[in-house]
Amino acid sequence: MASKIALRFVDDRAYVTLDRPDKHNGLTIEMLRDLVTTAHTVAGNQAVRAVILSGNGPSFSSGLDIAGASSDPLAVIRGFIPLPWRGTNTFQEACWAWRRLSVPVIAAVHGHCYGGGLQIALAADVRFASPDAEFSVMEARHGLVPDMTGAATLSRLIGIDKALLLTMTADIVDAAYAERIGLITEVAADPVAAAERLADRIALRAPHAIAGAKQLFDRSWHASARRSFAIERATQLPLILRQAMSRRH
Repeated sequence: MASKIALRFVDDRAYVTLDRPDKHNGLTIEMLRDLVTTAHTVAGNQAVRAVILSGNGPSFSSGLDIAGASSDPLAVIRGFIPLPWRGTNTFQEACWAWRRLSVPVIAAVHGHCYGGGLQIALAADVRFASPDAEFSVMEARHGLVPDMTGAATLSRLIGIDKALLLTMTADIVDAAYAERIGLITEVAADPVAAAERLADRIALRAPHAIAGAKQLFDRSWHASARRSFAIERATQLPLILRQAMSRRH
């Protein structure tokens, strides 16, 4: 069966596309596994300076294909078991694998971005969305709570009151509201073009500094001030030494 996650490398970009357009990119267990594999493939390509994550067809993603997952409960159970060396299960790693990359991941969102699809978008570093995009923390409609790293990513983007409001109501909100509360970075008429322009700007900066910034913020954002300062020192010192060595040569 052909993968429903498309990957192509163009110059210094990796384009990752959810590719099940006839189902609004409803996520199957196999797609989640393929997202993990794809992220690892991107990580192994040293030429990549940015990742642009998008969806083919009318939507970014309508979320987990509940009917499909329900037809194979054993696959769900297997996917729920975390790997000790990662601390994530398949559902979580399909999102968090993008946080682990040392290069910026930019999500270009349009149409529906619901449930698990939203969790994938939230795991990107930056999110551009078309004016017609719609968002929902939809899990409560199925008697569930946000998973796929949703609590971790929501807590870094919006206040707890807004996170609870979105979660407990499972309301669908538009792009303007999502931008206003910080769920997305910016509304853009053409999210992919906006992502490419940002990738162009970031590519002008030293890749080690970009990787260091991601690591610094990821590890320190919710840390105590003392812990944050230690992480800052540990991240900065190798960069300073690298710069000094490059000047000597």
